[in-house]
Parts: sequence; structure tokens; C-alpha cells
Amino acid sequence: MPRTDSLEMGELTDTSYYILLSLLDAKHGYLVMKTIEQMTNNTFSIGPASLYTTIKKLVKAKLIEELEQPDIQNKKTYVTTKNGIQLLKKEVQRRREMVRHAEEIFKAKGEI
Repeated sequence: MPRTDSLEMGELTDTSYYILLSLLDAKHGYLVMKTIEQMTNNTFSIGPASLYTTIKKLVKAKLIEELEQPDIQNKKTYVTTKNGIQLLKKEVQRRREMVRHAEEIFKAKGEI
């Protein structure tokens, strides 16, 4: 049975989430990887193959777009679209709810 793509369900994988978040300011791929590592204190990293595969999916879904002019080093530069920002905000709220559910259960079990 084929796996349903999370983007089709309106949800983001951790990789997509961090790429969208890092592309609120336009960047090329290598800088996206470095920004994510810095933002997460090196607790989350994305390799080049995963990065570019996910970028292709996000472009296809119109959640990010390639800028017309490459950056100074002639690298493709991407930025999050308005649709991407909307989905990112929705995802932040969804994840908050997930944490809230877990905290309620832990509290009920005396684990917090």
C-alpha cells in the first residue's frame, strides 16, 4: 500500500518544517542546511539528498519558490511563499496541540 504524502494531508515532516522555517528569508541550499543546524543547536540536520528532494516537493506544492535571480555565487535561491507561511503557521498550532495532549496525559499519570 503506498504511503500517503504528508504534504497532501496538509502536514509537514520535520524536514519540511525546518526548511520552510529557514526559508522565511531567501537562501540557497547549503545555507538552508547550516541555518537549520544553527537554529536547532545541531540537534537536527538535513543531508544534501534529503534537502534537495524535499525542496523539489515544496516547490511543486507551491510552498516555496525559486527566486528569478540566483545569489551572488550563482546558486539557486529559494523563499517560502504565502501558502508556505500559512501551512507553517497551521503546523505550529498542530504541534502545540500535540504537546498539550502529551502534557495532559503525563500530568494525569503523575509524570510531570
